[in-house]
Amino acid sequence: MSGLPKITRFNDNVLSKYQIYNSIFITLPFDTINNTGVLLPLFHKVCEKGFKQGLNPTEIVDKFFKKYLDHPTENGKNDLLFQFIQYIERQVVLFDAVEDAAFPIVNNMDGIGTLRNSKETAVLSGKKEELKKHLEDFKVRIVLTAHPTQFYPGSVLGIITDLDKAIQNDDLLLIKKLLAQLGKTPFYKKSKPTPFDEAVSLIWYLEYVFYNSVPKIYNYIQQHVYDGEPMNNEIIDLGFWPGGDRDGNPFVTTQITLDVAERLRQTILRNYYRDIRRLKRRFTFDGVQEILVKIEKRLYKHVVRSYAKVNFSQKILLEELYAAREIVVEKHDSLFVEELNDFINKVRIFGFHFATLDIRQDSRVHHDAFTQIVTDLIATGDTTFPENYHRLSPNEQIDILSVVKGTIDPAILTDEMSVKTIESIYALKTIQERNGERGANRYIISNNQSALNVIQTFAMLNLCGFENELPVDIIPLFETVDDLENSSEVMRTLYTNKTYRYHLSKRKNKQTIMLGFSDGTKDGGYLMANWGIFKAKEALTKISREFDIEVIFFDGRGGPPARGGGKTHKFYASLGPTIEDKEIQLTIQGQTISSNFGTLDSSQFNLEQLLSSGIKNDMFTKDQLNDEHRTIIEDLATVSYKSYVDFKNHPQFLPYLEQMSTLKYYAKTNIGSRPSKRSTSDTLDFSSLRAIPFVGSWSQLKQNVPGFYGVGTALKKYEDAGRFNEIIAFYNASDFFKTLLENSMMSLTKSFFGLTAYMADDPVFGEFWTLIHEEYLTTKRLLLKLAGHTELMENHPVGKASIAIRENIVLPLLTIQQFALKRIQELQKTEGSAKEIEIYEKMVMRSLFGNINASRNSA
Repeated sequence: MSGLPKITRFNDNVLSKYQIYNSIFITLPFDTINNTGVLLPLFHKVCEKGFKQGLNPTEIVDKFFKKYLDHPTENGKNDLLFQFIQYIERQVVLFDAVEDAAFPIVNNMDGIGTLRNSKETAVLSGKKEELKKHLEDFKVRIVLTAHPTQFYPGSVLGIITDLDKAIQNDDLLLIKKLLAQLGKTPFYKKSKPTPFDEAVSLIWYLEYVFYNSVPKIYNYIQQHVYDGEPMNNEIIDLGFWPGGDRDGNPFVTTQITLDVAERLRQTILRNYYRDIRRLKRRFTFDGVQEILVKIEKRLYKHVVRSYAKVNFSQKILLEELYAAREIVVEKHDSLFVEELNDFINKVRIFGFHFATLDIRQDSRVHHDAFTQIVTDLIATGDTTFPENYHRLSPNEQIDILSVVKGTIDPAILTDEMSVKTIESIYALKTIQERNGERGANRYIISNNQSALNVIQTFAMLNLCGFENELPVDIIPLFETVDDLENSSEVMRTLYTNKTYRYHLSKRKNKQTIMLGFSDGTKDGGYLMANWGIFKAKEALTKISREFDIEVIFFDGRGGPPARGGGKTHKFYASLGPTIEDKEIQLTIQGQTISSNFGTLDSSQFNLEQLLSSGIKNDMFTKDQLNDEHRTIIEDLATVSYKSYVDFKNHPQFLPYLEQMSTLKYYAKTNIGSRPSKRSTSDTLDFSSLRAIPFVGSWSQLKQNVPGFYGVGTALKKYEDAGRFNEIIAFYNASDFFKTLLENSMMSLTKSFFGLTAYMADDPVFGEFWTLIHEEYLTTKRLLLKLAGHTELMENHPVGKASIAIRENIVLPLLTIQQFALKRIQELQKTEGSAKEIEIYEKMVMRSLFGNINASRNSA
C-alpha cells in the first residue's frame, strides 16, 4: 500500500470510504423532517449548477424549493434549511474521522520530515554526533490556546475518536451506530463556555493524545539517537492558555486560573495513577512491588481524595522510580525495564503540571493598573515610589522600577483591575508551589510597545513577595508592523539594564520573545507581516547575540504560515542561520488542534515534522537570502503593504465587514468565553477588533483576504516592469520565499468568489467587492505564472484534494448562509418583522460551525 502514490492512497482510503459512509449516513432517520437526507444531495446539485450559471444564493434556494417541494410554507422551508445545516455539520465530522483514520496510510510515518528519516540522514552524512549535540538543548513547545474557532463539544470529539477506530477496523455495524449517535448529538452550545470549560475541553487532548505521543517521540530519540543513554532535555514542552490568558477576556478570574492549574495537576496525576496500576501487573518482584504500591497510594490520595497538601512532588516521585529501576536492573535481569523507563520519561516530561499555564495581559491594561497601584501606594504613605513618580520620564521610571521589591497587599488597592492584576501574580506563585516551577513561569505582555511595558511587569512581579531571584520569564509580544520594527531597540534597552540583565543570567541567559502573526496580518497584510516578522527575528537575534543572550522566538497563531494554512514545518526549516533556532514555540488553536494533533498518529507525525524542521535548519539547510533577494522582498512587502493599507482605509472596508459578512455573529455563537473585540463600544472599531473574527469573517465569505491581499499588486509591479524573471529566480532559489507564496496559494485555493458574485451589482458595495475580486484574480494569475503551474497547489495534490472535498461538502451550507444574510438585509430595508430577522440571524450563526470546522486552518 505504501508503494502507491500518495494521492492514490488518499483517494482509496479517504475519498472512497467517505463516499461509502456518507451514503449510509444520509439515509439514517435521525431528524424530524422526512427525506432530509434524500433532499440534501439534490440541493447540493442545484447549488453546483446554480453557481456555474451565475445565479445568486437566493435564486438557488428558490429554484430548489420550486423544483423539489410542493408549495412549502415559509416555516417548512426554514426548518428544512436548518436540517441541512445539521446534516452538513455532521458530514464534516464524518470526513474528519475518515481522514484521521487513514492518516498513517496516506502519510509516510517514516518518510521525509520524520525523526527516523532525520536520524538516518544524519548517520549517512556522518553527523550523528552533531545531531545528538543539537538535541541536547533544542525544543519544540506547542501552546494550546482557546481562541474561539473550535466548534466541536467534548461529546462530538469522543464520537470522532470512536469513529476513527471503527473505520480503521472496517467495523460497519459500529460505524452505522456511531453515525446515528452523531446525528442525535447536539453540536450547538446553549450558553457561552467559561474559561474553565474551555480548559477542560483542551485538557482532553493532553490526556488522551499528547500524553502518549510526546513520550513515544522522546523514547525513540533516547533509544535510537542516544543509544539508550539518559537525556537531560525534555525535547517537547506543552503550554496552555485557557484560564491564564487575560488579554481582553474579563471572564478569566484568579480563581479560574487556580482551578485550571489544579485540573492540569489532577489530570496528569490521574494518568500516572493508571500507569502505576498497569506497571504493578508487570513488576511483581520483591523490592519493586513495595515501591509501586507506595506510589499508588500517594497518587490515590492526590487524585481520588484530592489531598493536595501531602508531601509529594515530581522530584520525590522520580527518586522512588529510580530506586525501583535500580532494583529491577541489579536483581531482576532488567525484566520489563523498558516499560518502567517509559513511565519515568513521562514523569520527567510532564512533571506535576502537565502543561505550563501562561499568564497573558495587554500592556495598556498593565499600564493603567500599574499607574493606579503606584498612586495607591503613595497615598498610603508607602515610600517604594517617589511622590513625583508619575512626572518622571520613561527612562527615569525604568531606573526605579528595576530595583523595587516588596509585598503588595491587594486589599489596599482601590482599582478593580489593579487588584485582579496583582492577584494573578499571587496565583502564579501558588501554582508554582503546588505544580512546580514549570506549572506557571511565563508572563506574556501583549501589544508590547516599549521597554517600560516590560519593566512595569517586572516590577509588579517583584512587588508580590518573590524572594531572591524571580522564577518567571517575562515575554514581550510584538504585534503591529511598527512594534515589530521597534522591537530590537526595546530589547537593547532591556539588555543594557543591569537589574534585568542579572535577572536573565538567573534564567539561563535566555529571553523568549513572542511575535503575533494574526494581528500583524490584520495590521499590515500578508507579505508585510511575514517579512516584518522575519526582519524582526533577524534584528532580535543580532542584538541578543551581541549581549550573549539566547533569544527564543514564540510565534503566535502557529507562526506566519498559519494564515495560509500551510506547512509550518517547511517554514521553520527555511529560516537559515541569521535567525536563532534553538527552540520552536508556537500557539495552536481551535480546529487546528483537532486537525493536526487530534489523534495519536497525526500528533506524532506533526510533532516530528516540527522537530525535524529545526534539525534541518540547523544542520542541513544553507538557504540564506542574499542582498538581491532582500531588496526584492523588501520592495514586494512595501508595495503590498501600501496596497493593503489603502484597502483597509477604503470607506467601505468596515461597513462591508459589518453588513455583508458574518463578523457580528461570532459574538453570538457561544463557542468561546472571550468577547470578539477588546472594547465594549457598540460601534465597530478596527483597532479593537480581534484577529480571529476578522480573519474568520473573510473565510466565511470565501474571500480569504488576509492570505493574499496585496500579493498580486506587488508581483504585478515586476511584471509591468519586465522584471518578472527576477521573481521567478528568487522563488526557485529561496525555500523561505517559496514557502511564503505557496501558503498564499493555499489561501487562494480556499476562496470562492462565485458565492458572493451577486455583490458586484450591489449599489453600495459593488465597487468594493470588485476591488477584492480583481486582487484575487491578479494574485492567482501571477502565482501560477511564478510557479509554472496551471492550477493552484498542483504540486500538493493530497492537500488540494482534501480542501476540494471539504469545500464541496460545505457548498450548500455557504449557500444557505449567504441566502440568510441577503434575507436579513432585505428585511431590514423593508422594516420586516423582528421575529423573521431573528430566524435568519440564527441561520447565519448556525452555519458558521460547519464551515470553520471544514476549513480547519482558516482562522
